[in-house]
Amino acid sequence: QQEINAGNYNPFGGTYNDPAVIDRITTSLTRRGESHMTSFDANITGEAFTFGDDVVMMAAGIEYREEDVSDIPDDQFQRGLIFGTESVSAAAERDQYAAYVEFSIPLADNLELQLAGRHDDYSDFGTTTNPKVALRWAPTDEITVRGSWAQGFRAPSLAQIGLGPSEKSQFFVDNYRCEATGLDCNALDYNIQFAGNPDLQPEESESWNVGFIWAPTAEFGLSVDVWSITQDNKIDEQEFGPIYDAECNDQNSTVCVRLPPSGSDSLGVIQKIYSTFENVSSQEVSGIDFSVNYNHSLDDLGLLKFNLEWAYQDKFEKNGRDYTGEYGYPEHRWIFSTNWELGELNTNMNISYVGEFEDTPDIDFDGNLDFDTETSRMVDSQVLVDLQTAYHITESTRLSLGVNNLFDEKPPFVIGDGDSDLYGYASAVHNPRGRYFYTKVSFSF
Repeated sequence: QQEINAGNYNPFGGTYNDPAVIDRITTSLTRRGESHMTSFDANITGEAFTFGDDVVMMAAGIEYREEDVSDIPDDQFQRGLIFGTESVSAAAERDQYAAYVEFSIPLADNLELQLAGRHDDYSDFGTTTNPKVALRWAPTDEITVRGSWAQGFRAPSLAQIGLGPSEKSQFFVDNYRCEATGLDCNALDYNIQFAGNPDLQPEESESWNVGFIWAPTAEFGLSVDVWSITQDNKIDEQEFGPIYDAECNDQNSTVCVRLPPSGSDSLGVIQKIYSTFENVSSQEVSGIDFSVNYNHSLDDLGLLKFNLEWAYQDKFEKNGRDYTGEYGYPEHRWIFSTNWELGELNTNMNISYVGEFEDTPDIDFDGNLDFDTETSRMVDSQVLVDLQTAYHITESTRLSLGVNNLFDEKPPFVIGDGDSDLYGYASAVHNPRGRYFYTKVSFSF
C-alpha cells in the first residue's frame, strides 16, 4: 500500500510496473493446513430369522469417527499485508457414534417390506434417530410397484462450522445512503466478510417416493417415479437482502459497518458487511423422474441400446419462495444415450439437455431478490453431445477415444446475480468447456 500511495506501483491490469518496485513488495508465505480423520466400522449381513415359510434378511452395523481440521494462513495474511488476494483460516473438530439395522421381510410371494433405522450421536449436536419404510409389490412378471418413506439427518460440515473469515464482494445500490445523502446512488462493489457459524443446527429431512416399473420384454423397460423431499433447518448462506434491510440503516451497526459520516451526513460509506451460514426455515423439492430403455439386435452387426433419463422438477420452495424455473433452477433436464456393441468394439453417444430458466434474480441490483415479482429475460437451454469409442485390443487392454461437446457449444449468456457468474454464464448450471478430445489406455491384471 505504501508503494501505491507513493505512486510507484499501479495495481490495475495492462500496466507496467518497475521490477525494482515489485521486488520490494514480494515476500514468501507459509500456510499450514492439516486435517485428520480416524474411523472404525463393523457390519454383519445374513439371515435373521424365519417368517412363515420365508426368511427375513438383515443387515446391521456400528460406526465410530473422529475428525478435525485446522488451516492457519501466514501471519502476513492475518495482519492484512498481502494485497489482491486472501487466505482463510479454519478450525473445528468432532466425534460421532452410529448404529444401524435393516430388515427385508417377505410378506407374500410378490410383496416385500423393508424396515430400517439409524441412530447417530454427535459430540457437538447430540443424538438423532431416523427410520425408513419401503414396500415393493410385483403383481406380475412385467409390473413392479414401489414406494418408500424416510427421515434423514445431516450435521453441519466442519467447514460450515469452523471456516475463518474470507472477503468477497457484492454488487448493489446503497439505497439507505442514497436516500439520506444523495450519494452512492449507483451500483457499486462492497466488501462482504464471510465466516463459519458454530451455532448452526443440523438439517432434518422427510422424503417419500412412489413409482412403478413396466418391463414387458427383456429388451424394453419403462419406469416412472414421483418424489418429494422436505428439509427443515436447511443450511445455506445468508441472503444479502435481509441483512442489508435489517442492519444497513444504522450507522452504529456491528453487522453492516460504515465509515464515520462526513459533515452533516447521517450515514457513512459502507466499509464491510458481515455474513455467515444460517439455518433457513424449510426447503421443499418435488418432481417426476422418467426412464425408458430399449435394446435392438442387429444380428451380425451387433447390438444397439437406447436409454432416456428425464427429470422434471415441479417445485423448489425455500423460505416461502418458489424458485422453480427461476435463475439457476431449470424445470427440465434429460440425458439420451445410445450404445452400439459389436464384438470387442463399443461406441457410445450421450446427448444432455438443461432446460431454460429466468435470468437475474435481483433485477435492479438493490440487494433484494425480486424474481417472484419481476419478470426478466429467459436463459436459453443447453444441449451437449459427447462421443466415445472403445476397443478391447486384448482381454486385459482397452483403448478409448472420445470427444466431449462435439459441436463446440458455448454456455448460454446470462446477466446473472452479479457475483458467481461474472463471466456471463451460470457456472452452477451450465458447462463452459468447449470441444475437447481425449484418449485413454486401460490395463487390467
